[in-house]
Amino acid sequence: MENQPSVTIVEDDATVLSVVTEYLRGRGYSVTGISDGIQARDALRGPLPDVLILDRMLPGVGGDELCRQARAASPQLPIIMLTALDAVEERIDGLEHGADDYIAKPFSLRELQLRVDAMVRRTRSSHVSSEPFTLGQFRVDPAHRKILLDGNEMTLTTREYELFLFLLQNPERVLSRDDILREVWGWSFGEASTVTVHVRRLREKIEPEPRYPRFLLTEWGKGYRFTVKDAA
Repeated sequence: MENQPSVTIVEDDATVLSVVTEYLRGRGYSVTGISDGIQARDALRGPLPDVLILDRMLPGVGGDELCRQARAASPQLPIIMLTALDAVEERIDGLEHGADDYIAKPFSLRELQLRVDAMVRRTRSSHVSSEPFTLGQFRVDPAHRKILLDGNEMTLTTREYELFLFLLQNPERVLSRDDILREVWGWSFGEASTVTVHVRRLREKIEPEPRYPRFLLTEWGKGYRFTVKDAA
């Protein structure tokens, strides 16, 4: 099918790999299934898919390392970590390695599809009607999905870009983690640590001193607020 969105899933459980592959194909995706980390590493040196789904525990090369390599090759590649490790600290660790999203086994095929749908929809949307705008030191070009800091284009993952764009579009507004999950991730509910990790990663890119943020502030017990006032 022309312009069919592509998904690569790396999963060593043959049953999970087969079921997810067939399910997503039935929903209009071109799916490549890979069962081990070494084969995945080689495949990811070629053309990248629209969405990468990675099991964290893989033979040969682990999911964390594959995530780092894929992220280095393409900061914008949407990556979903799929794993049996369900503890909060494990989810945070997976996100820290560069994943945009995290789903623990056992999982709903419908939920996985909806998250893939959302990622493809956001990355493929052209935003051609959106005009560039400037806020303080930041210049935003939504049509080309670019954000510049002091004239230099920032290197952002897909989720970091979407989070930062949402913050820039809502300056001085206190945004709860639920607000951010709903508007950026498209979730009606979810794990708040997902937002916390992405805020930390974003601060490392926009703040002169991430431990003492001047732009992306924490409003304790409420959420986060983006400001450029008195930040210079």
